Parts: sequence; structure tokens; C-alpha cells
Amino acid sequence: MKTINRVLIAALFISVVSAAATREQEVDDLHSSSTLKDLLMAVSMVGVSEIGDKTFLIAALMAMRHPRLLVFSAASTSLALMTVLAGIIGGTFTSLVPQRYTQFAAGILFFIFGYKLALESLETPKDAGVEGELAEVEEEIAIHDMNTNLNETESGGVIKDKRTLVNNRYLNDMLLKVGDRLALYFSPVWIQTFVMVFLGEFGDRSQISTIAMASSSQYWIVILGATIGHLICTAVAVIGGKLLAKRISMRTVNLGGAISFIIFGIVYTYESFHNPN
Repeated sequence: MKTINRVLIAALFISVVSAAATREQEVDDLHSSSTLKDLLMAVSMVGVSEIGDKTFLIAALMAMRHPRLLVFSAASTSLALMTVLAGIIGGTFTSLVPQRYTQFAAGILFFIFGYKLALESLETPKDAGVEGELAEVEEEIAIHDMNTNLNETESGGVIKDKRTLVNNRYLNDMLLKVGDRLALYFSPVWIQTFVMVFLGEFGDRSQISTIAMASSSQYWIVILGATIGHLICTAVAVIGGKLLAKRISMRTVNLGGAISFIIFGIVYTYESFHNPN
């Protein structure tokens, strides 16, 4: 009888340990699945936001005038910095607001983006490209080159940049000071690309989306995914961005972006109603 009891106790102990191990494995699998989902959504979000965007065109045009590797390193560094800042800002919300609320807010934001892009797609002619945006970026680069040459001439070859990069005087002074510091270590082309991409990305749809995703998910995974997405888009831009831009249909790009953001909205809204946190 004692032997049977011991066997039963041993069997019970083994079943409990087995159930606990199975549950732990299920939790690990669920966590891995969630991590992969957040990573892929961040990559795809950047992809649908950046192709044909202003920062994409800046990298494409600068790569036609200067070494591609130099332009790629400057643009990708600028975008990575903006992504880290956006991710950290989004991550701070999770310590202040319950995650289910940030997920719901992110879902609503993505629905708004999707709706806006869908309207733009319907209003855009079928054969419309990015010629207007491309011409605007080319003009900005030309103006920057003219200002730089003028500053060099007036200062006897020493650049004393007094341009207005942004309307806010304090932010403008800060950017110029950062540019002066970078000039000690990097080439003028690298600094020009870095600053132009940084300003082009500031307040962009992908940056706002990164903040929203980071506030509703694992922010470091979102940062990683968004950075990978930016690296891919920048690589495409410097390799053959202008040729691709001329063949891009803005109607197709906007429609694809609208569908993607609506899917993001559905996912985040659904998760907000099933998240206990």
C-alpha cells in the first residue's frame, strides 16, 4: 500500500512538473510570437511610410552627387537616431499609462493614418508620381550648396554657417552648433545629408507611428524593427532611388500604405480589448 502511495505521489509530482514546464513553454512561445510580430510590424510600417517619402528622395539625390556609402552612413545614422528617440519617448508612456490604453490610442491613430492615405489615394491621378516632391528636394539641395559656397567665399574658405534651418531660433542654433561639432570629425557632405534627413524625418508619419508602436509594444523591439526598415529603405534609395521614384505610382503607394495602417489599427485595437495590463 505504501508503495502504491509513493508511486501515486511520484506520478502526481511528475505531472505537476510536466504541466508547469508545458505552461512555461507556452508562455515562451507566446512571447516569441509577440516579439516577432512587433518586429515585423515595425519593419513593414517603415517600409510603407518611407518609400517615395522626402527622406527617401534626399538619400536618392545625394547618392547621385556623392559617394553612396557616405550618403548611406549619414542618412541611416540620422534615421537611427530619430528612431531611438521616438522609441524611448513611446516607451515612457508604458510606465505612465496602462498598456491597453496606449494600444487603443495607437489603433485609433493607425485608423486615422489609413483613412487619410485612402482619401489621398482616391484623389491622386492614376499616373501621378513624386515629381513635385522630387523637384522640391532638388531645390533644397541646390539652395544649400549655394549657401555653403557663399559662406565659404565670404569667410575665406572657413564655413560660418548662419542659415536658418528651422523657424525656432533655439532649435536652429542647437542644430548649427551640432553641425559645427560634427564638422570636426565628418565631411561637409556627411553633415549635410545627416541634417537634411533629420529635419525631413522630424514629425514625419513614420516617426509618429514609431512612438505609437513603442508605447503599445516592446519598445526596444520596435526600435530594432524600425531601424532595420530604415536601413533597407535607405539602401534602396542610395542604390537606385531616383530611378525607382520616377516609376512609383503615388496612388499605389498611398493605397498600400492605407491598407497596411488599417491592418495595424485592427491589430492594436483588438489587442487593447484582450490585454489585461
